[in-house]
Amino acid sequence: MRFSPEAYRLEFFLYNGFVRKKCPVCGEYFWTLDANRDVCGESPCVPYTFIGKRLTKERLTLRDAREKFLRFFERKGHKIVKPYPVVPRWRTDLYLVSASIVDFQPWVTSGIAPPPANPLVVSQPCIRLVDIDKVGLTFGRHLTIFEMGGAHAFNYPDKEVYWKDTTVEYHHEFATKELGIKPESITYKESAWYGGGNAGPCFETISEGLELATLVFMHYKTIDNELVEIPIKTVDTGYGIERYAWFSQGTHSSFKVIYGELYKKIMNMLGVEEPDENILDAYSPYTAIVTPKEGTSIAEVRRKISKLSGIPIETIEKLIVPLERFFASLDYTKSISFILSEGIVPSNVKSGYLARLLIRKAYRVLQAIGHKDKLLDLINMQIEYWSADFPHLSEMRDEVLDIVMTEVSKFEETIEKGTAYVERELASLKKRSDVVPLEFLVKVYDERGITPEIVENVSQKLKLKVEVPENFYEYVASRHLQEAPTVVGIEKGLETITQGLSPTIKLFYDFPFEARFEAKVLRVSGDYVILDRTLFYAESGGQVGDTGILRFSTGECKVVDTQLVNGVIVHKVSGAKLAEGEHVVGEVDIERRLKIMRHHTATHILLSAARQVLGKHVWQAGAKKEPDKARLDISHHKRLTADEVERIESLANEIVQKRIPINVRMMDRNEAERLYGFRLYQGGEVPSAVIRVVEIPNWDAQACGGLHCTNTEDVGLIKIIKTERIQDGVERLIFAAGPSALPYIQEQERTVRKVAEVLGVPASDLHKKVEELLTELRNVRKTAKKTMELYAKKRAVELVSNAEVVNGISVIKSYEEIDDVDYLISLAVEALNKISGPAVAILLAGTESIRVLTMVNEVAIKVGINAGQIASRVSSALGGRGGGRPDMGQGGAPYSERVHELLKTVEKIIQE
Repeated sequence: MRFSPEAYRLEFFLYNGFVRKKCPVCGEYFWTLDANRDVCGESPCVPYTFIGKRLTKERLTLRDAREKFLRFFERKGHKIVKPYPVVPRWRTDLYLVSASIVDFQPWVTSGIAPPPANPLVVSQPCIRLVDIDKVGLTFGRHLTIFEMGGAHAFNYPDKEVYWKDTTVEYHHEFATKELGIKPESITYKESAWYGGGNAGPCFETISEGLELATLVFMHYKTIDNELVEIPIKTVDTGYGIERYAWFSQGTHSSFKVIYGELYKKIMNMLGVEEPDENILDAYSPYTAIVTPKEGTSIAEVRRKISKLSGIPIETIEKLIVPLERFFASLDYTKSISFILSEGIVPSNVKSGYLARLLIRKAYRVLQAIGHKDKLLDLINMQIEYWSADFPHLSEMRDEVLDIVMTEVSKFEETIEKGTAYVERELASLKKRSDVVPLEFLVKVYDERGITPEIVENVSQKLKLKVEVPENFYEYVASRHLQEAPTVVGIEKGLETITQGLSPTIKLFYDFPFEARFEAKVLRVSGDYVILDRTLFYAESGGQVGDTGILRFSTGECKVVDTQLVNGVIVHKVSGAKLAEGEHVVGEVDIERRLKIMRHHTATHILLSAARQVLGKHVWQAGAKKEPDKARLDISHHKRLTADEVERIESLANEIVQKRIPINVRMMDRNEAERLYGFRLYQGGEVPSAVIRVVEIPNWDAQACGGLHCTNTEDVGLIKIIKTERIQDGVERLIFAAGPSALPYIQEQERTVRKVAEVLGVPASDLHKKVEELLTELRNVRKTAKKTMELYAKKRAVELVSNAEVVNGISVIKSYEEIDDVDYLISLAVEALNKISGPAVAILLAGTESIRVLTMVNEVAIKVGINAGQIASRVSSALGGRGGGRPDMGQGGAPYSERVHELLKTVEKIIQE
């Protein structure tokens, strides 16, 4: 979608003598002061021409460039605001901050909330994974993490701050007068910008082959691919802080500028050698063209650069490729440090998916250099280096390193287990096709974290064709950059009956402990009733809705559920029918509500207790507050230990006992964020300029629309009933508070008494008796194991004597009465050790379900026999599934009489 030429025709250009031209390479229009210029000047239309040159007044470090940018706009009346986190907790549709304007979308740009200042300027760390596979290849044009200098002005219908001409004028002054770039070397390329639901025309500002900034004029929102003009016109500029620093120094890559003293330290640690200056002088200008078009591979681009630069392709492979990997390792580990320091725990969903992708990509890059063991060292060095500008990194150092160490351990386990899984799946796929589809690569990566390299290795063994896209990680990342829109079913069905009604007066906020109220019926539709006012709390934020009774002139009905739809509270009722216009007396089940309130306040208390015990990476990942119990889901990279659960529980009850008054107040959004930070948004986004803050002083503060106790002592005893892992990276605490905790405690006591009675010991001695029994059980198992081993030796002699030979391979097969995997393995090992030539053991056992175990000796592996594939075939023939490694396979299937028939014909599988 393009904008009309008039959108780009500015008085600034006309007054200052700019001319509009069309680039013959890319076909885009641009504005320039150089009448002799034909090309727009942006890569890949031209190579970099700033490398090795001094084109600014002074050489700038990254910190210098940031400071010059901020102070310039401060002098122009912009207020400097602190950078926001790289994880946008204030909105749920995006997982990472990809531009400075994300800080203010959608609440400021839509007019719902005012900006923290107007105009304002910020140097915002941003993370974009859409170019993750290009990092390093372009010597620094593509990065996953960078600082965007955002100068923003929000123009309202009744108050314009500044618009297009002033925006371009500010940029031109900054580039030419502040930095000293020659005016005629700057071009303004016409383009269009889309992001975060907004759109507008923009200029890409370019000099010497490098895009330095983008000036966006955002005054549209996108709805169903249509542009709808919005009343607030936003100036959204993105100055590339790293690029200005790179441009000023003219180095071969931006990495040397970005990482300063860290560059050489990490290069030496990884043993990477920088190529000779002459090679870099010749090669680096042409990295501008490393933007492979559809159907063009990196190898083809390298050949093109080799031809243009005169550097042999062998030299590029030997010297440039390791340097590119070094560049990528710098960038990825910085991104990892920033994402994890914001409390993201690697997982298979949302922002956790992107963190995991980065860690595994960094691991693979370092592995290619020969230093996968240095990942933690690199991240530690990154944290130390960047903490001077971003202090929160050092505060999270230990947690970040612990999370990465845990994730690397999981990945190495995935590699080990994943190979067997891929072998099994591809063996099944081979029956249908000899090509591994892209969908399979994506599926095993998304669901199991298995990287394409593992699939490639297995495919080669099985002689399957597989083509891994060079932009594979960009592709999978693009599918996980934002939340898919969701529609709440009950709201969707109720929207029609709320149309035309004003928001319901919510009495429960002012009178949370009252049960009785009077109201008028505004609308009735089937089982749903809408009142002008209500004490019934509507379900939201994980707190279930109130129930109770509505009494009226001709009878009464029960309120069984309460929902909030577009500000209107809808009561679901059963019983006698009401009429519109009727006056009712409502009565809330106050005891039920009080239980829910205790659980809601307990949720806030427990969340901060978990953060104190486990670390600042803990965030709420979900919650549900019901009368009898509640649950709290938290982000954490490990299973909770019994000791950690006890500490969380104890700490939470300490807060209860301290009798802390709970403050609930309405606050200006910007003021609340300034006081409490973005930890306010544990329950997600709040679409309002004024937010309701529930604060337990010096303990917890959250933006919350739920009902709470007035003092922590009102919560009563908090008892964690159990914990469970609901998904990778998320732990669930199931708990009860106050009177609701008593039944669970009593049930535990009853269970203990029953067990003590069965064992004939006092409850206080129960643990001693259990330890005694476990010792006895271990001794019995040792004896049983020795007996089975002796029997296995004897049984092996029988099986070997009955072995059949198929194509020179001895086949040992049996259906065993003892259904024990250790026995079957011992039996197979004993039997195979008695045969010098190639041999395979196929053992089945079980009466309700069939256990399949296959093993082969080393000689059989050398002639191509694969135990995992045999296990798969045998299990499949019995209606089950199996697989495994070349030396051993396992499987299972429902019991069937076919098992005996199969054993008679199992030689056919070996022949095939």
